[in-house]
Amino acid sequence: MTTDTPPLALYVHWPFCVSKCPYCDFNSHVRESVDQEAWRAAMLADLAHEAAALPGRRLGSIFFGGGTPSLMPPETVAAVIAAAEQHWGFEPGIEITLEANPSSVEAARFADLAAAGVNRVSLGLQALDDEALRFLGRAHGVAEGLAALETAQSVFDRVSFDLIYARPDQDLAAWETELHRAIGFGTEHLSLYQLTIEPGTRFATLFEKGQLAAYDPDAAADLFEATREITAAAGLPAYEISNHARPGAESRHNLTYWRYGDYAGWGPARTAGAAGLRPCGTRSPRTGWPQ
Repeated sequence: MTTDTPPLALYVHWPFCVSKCPYCDFNSHVRESVDQEAWRAAMLADLAHEAAALPGRRLGSIFFGGGTPSLMPPETVAAVIAAAEQHWGFEPGIEITLEANPSSVEAARFADLAAAGVNRVSLGLQALDDEALRFLGRAHGVAEGLAALETAQSVFDRVSFDLIYARPDQDLAAWETELHRAIGFGTEHLSLYQLTIEPGTRFATLFEKGQLAAYDPDAAADLFEATREITAAAGLPAYEISNHARPGAESRHNLTYWRYGDYAGWGPARTAGAAGLRPCGTRSPRTGWPQ
């Protein structure tokens, strides 16, 4: 391995969810139970195969995406991280991100996930309004979500959270108020997605029946411009379409995608690529890429 070889990014896809959100077109599946031992064994065996196909590289980031990877047992997360380090080796200060739902049950696992090696969490708050959360099909309320955010900030070195805007009946003033509140929570990174209606989703079905209206494109553009202005003024400028961060707090894994760097993927959401196996389900159904 030469010293100028750029680090590799690893995407780990956990496809299972408690429920399917009506806007989501990810490769995700609702299951009451999962054979954790069988999945863990399959993940470790496949990682060994991928590492053999991609020798001589070190990992600069790992991203556990979904689905809902915060439903993974911490011991499975720890096993995957340990195997990845054994097969490839880690760059100093490797970024290890896990997407999490903000339920109290999953927040109770945060300390164990941090002990397993996760040092960055991406929390799916999605809205700061209970009515909006019900519309989006989320299982948590605002109070539960903010409690999970507080727990995450006390446990992980780095915290990001998602919000979806351009929701039906949401005007510019309402979004600006919600965004200012979100910035006030003090995270170093925000993922801010415009709601889009994707084929095959429940929202698409409602749209086709005339029961859901698409957001006016001009009004959505106004919200987008306001989002960039407000986050920049708060010291969290956009570093791509939907992600905003304090300088130096950008997601290294996300930047690998945007800079066409090499990354490998494990799980159902992947396809062949130049650097081995690349994930194919990582594009956000709202707009942009996960952070």
